[in-house]
Amino acid sequence: QVQLVESGGGLVQPGGSLRLSCVASGRIYRLNDMGWYRQAPEKERELVGRITSSGSTNYADSVKDRFTISRDNARKTVYLEMNSLKPEDTAVYYCNANVATTWGLRPSDFWGQGTQVTVSS
Repeated sequence: QVQLVESGGGLVQPGGSLRLSCVASGRIYRLNDMGWYRQAPEKERELVGRITSSGSTNYADSVKDRFTISRDNARKTVYLEMNSLKPEDTAVYYCNANVATTWGLRPSDFWGQGTQVTVSS
């Protein structure tokens, strides 16, 4: 129904920057909140930050002032700008979107396949 495709992950040195992108496609009547989550090895998936359709954002304390979420509604794309990266930011980053696929139906959450971010010297 709805596909989310992330891109932009990779290997970066501590203190470096990366920009992740996530494009939504498929049966989309209304694209609501979008967000980024991450999961490090042997840890639970955790929220990085979310953005509403009107642009309001919230972030995990661990990434505040370093990461910025933005979105382009026309392109159905959400971005995650990551600066001052630390080794503890190493994780698989997942895109999430709350989508109404048809008028009148309750929206559902969809997930991307994830993109690896590794912060290491």
